[in-house]
Amino acid sequence: MVLLDVLVPTRNRARLLKRALESLLQAPVPAGLGVNIVAIDNGSVDGTPWLLEWMAARHRGRIQVVSERRCGKSRALNAGIAATSGDLIGMIDDDEEIDPGWYGEVLQAFTQRPELDFIGGPYVPVWAEPPPDWIPGDYLAVLGDVGAGVEEQPFGPTFPGILKGGNAVIRRRTLLRVGPYAEHLGPAGAARLLSCEDEEMYQRLLKAGACGRYLPSLKVHHHVCATRLTPGYFRRWCFWRGVSRGLMDRAHPLPVRYLAGVPRFLFGSAARGLGQLLARTGRTTRNQSLSDELKLWDLAGYLWGRHIYTLARFSPVRSRRSASAHFPQIIDTSAVSSGDDAWNPSCYFDRRHGSEGARDHHQTCRFCMVEHRRASSPTV
Repeated sequence: MVLLDVLVPTRNRARLLKRALESLLQAPVPAGLGVNIVAIDNGSVDGTPWLLEWMAARHRGRIQVVSERRCGKSRALNAGIAATSGDLIGMIDDDEEIDPGWYGEVLQAFTQRPELDFIGGPYVPVWAEPPPDWIPGDYLAVLGDVGAGVEEQPFGPTFPGILKGGNAVIRRRTLLRVGPYAEHLGPAGAARLLSCEDEEMYQRLLKAGACGRYLPSLKVHHHVCATRLTPGYFRRWCFWRGVSRGLMDRAHPLPVRYLAGVPRFLFGSAARGLGQLLARTGRTTRNQSLSDELKLWDLAGYLWGRHIYTLARFSPVRSRRSASAHFPQIIDTSAVSSGDDAWNPSCYFDRRHGSEGARDHHQTCRFCMVEHRRASSPTV
């Protein structure tokens, strides 16, 4: 029997969470696989605690509820991992639903290929409203429309993407070996509107020699809320991704030439984008103009994160945490990578934003100018 813990961190998105949990409950579980659904309540103040209590009682033995009141998706994942012991750790977001064949793909992958350490798959967008025609085709990841084609392929240097944390399964022993997510990355309020925590983890998995496969049939359906479908959201997302990459560069520099602490190709890309913007004024489609403009936001964010952003002064190497503090199961910590051994925080929007899922947690707004810190509560 292979034991799978599926972690679903959530905060103040009860309606979307209910869909996610129902998809996990309704999907067929093949013989030979044991599934433990773990919902981690990250300090919700809406109806989420009551929903989880009701669903856990209704589906007794199938849903485990964990509480982590410190704001941060990764802190929630950390609490979920510490509270479980399955062979495999699966992760989806609370605005997703798994495909009915998801469990079968997980079992088949890890039983037929014992050498596998992790797997990932595509995100199929579920649009709240028809997507506008101005969306740039080279920035679909902004909306969570992520995939790498219809062919199975290995993760590695030639893979056109990364392992995304909203549709991933990692062996527990592998995660313990490479260490947890980087705490200095990931969104958490206006002071932490960052990302790239998945990218940083993916790099460490590859550096550790972990074996991974992209499985096109390992699908999740990702709900894309209407508030993402604005040019302003695209600009914010690209800027803060750039900030994140500027911070991540301190621990994981790219194998390219740099200028002023920034990869030279970003300057070239921004210059071409600016030139095309000026040349095409009044003679181009809206999606082409936005694509060119976003290249400038990529560069601006990278510069800000590398040289200006407050957190940039703190080197990840100087702010390590012991892996054993996050993973009590570890006895021999010498076997764990010592670099960046800390979870990244993440931010969710609270009820002041309106209905659940009405805002995406990568966005910024006036309600997130302060990160609310609460004392952690014990695991339920």
